[in-house]
Amino acid sequence: MAIVSQMRSNYCGLVTESLMGQAVSLCGWVNRRRDHGGVIFIDLRDREGYVQVVCDPDRADMFKTAEGVRNEFCVQVKGVVRARPEGTVNDHLKSGKIEVLCHELIVLNPSVTPPFQLDDDNLSETTRLTHRVLDLRRPYMQNNLMLRYRVAMETRKFLDANGFIDIETPMLTKSTPEGA
Repeated sequence: MAIVSQMRSNYCGLVTESLMGQAVSLCGWVNRRRDHGGVIFIDLRDREGYVQVVCDPDRADMFKTAEGVRNEFCVQVKGVVRARPEGTVNDHLKSGKIEVLCHELIVLNPSVTPPFQLDDDNLSETTRLTHRVLDLRRPYMQNNLMLRYRVAMETRKFLDANGFIDIETPMLTKSTPEGA
């Protein structure tokens, strides 16, 4: 079975049992890494959700890389989709019935230990704003960004369909010294 050669073939949260037995290439952030004495599990996260990645010691180079992976590392995983063992299904995830058996693990960008867990809902506003780049990775903030995107796109589609010309103005940037 050939391993996918592109950067990403699927988003993590969209890997389901319909891809059973297929090779996939995934990119995302390590949400959690769990070492269960010989097998390492990585919960990989991207904008669409989570998928569980299983790293067996059979592939020594990949396993050595998996041992060094920590939370918020940006990684690429190439592997094969398989069913989770009986009793380990997670009904709270779209990808909860499957896991990806890792054949290749590439660290795209390591990360220092984050100052807080992204799933922590009891963060002070000061902490969130101090670490804004991490705060934007939280599911709540991701949903807000996607909603903003969809509203902007629908507005643009409506205006375009009614003959308006879209003149871009700066968004999410510093204002100019002139105050424009």
